[in-house]
Amino acid sequence: MHCHCSICRKTAGGGGYAINIGGDAATLRVRGRKHLGIYHAVLREPGKRARRSPAQRHFCVKCGSALWLWDPRWPELVYPHASAIDTPLPRPPEVVEASLESVAPWVDVPKGKGHVHCDTWPEESLADWHKRHGLSSLKDSRSRYERFHRPALAAQAGRNPSTVR
Repeated sequence: MHCHCSICRKTAGGGGYAINIGGDAATLRVRGRKHLGIYHAVLREPGKRARRSPAQRHFCVKCGSALWLWDPRWPELVYPHASAIDTPLPRPPEVVEASLESVAPWVDVPKGKGHVHCDTWPEESLADWHKRHGLSSLKDSRSRYERFHRPALAAQAGRNPSTVR
């Protein structure tokens, strides 16, 4: 999923969007939490008072890399950024272009076969999208900068943090 919202674009979207993938929060193993930072976006809607998002955007305080998002409204899920995954990920059979109402004017949004466009958020959950396409297992994924982030992001997918190379 390419999220074009202003928050993802500013915190993790070098191309004008962030690429979010899904995972089971119970499989995330972290050590060295002192090297993690958490950012809560400020949500501003026309005619409403600004409020702090409950979603926690985790990043490395050493280099600023966006690592994952966790939201207490869906505590069983975690959303790693594809750019933080070291192992090869499968090419998706389709790409959801989400939050297009917020797309930056300098971004060329891909069109055509294999791209689904959504002005806001798609009705289908990210977990259901993965299931529908047979991509529900992320058990072997590792951080792209694992050696550098080792103090912050030790292991994912049920691995013992001490076994991470």
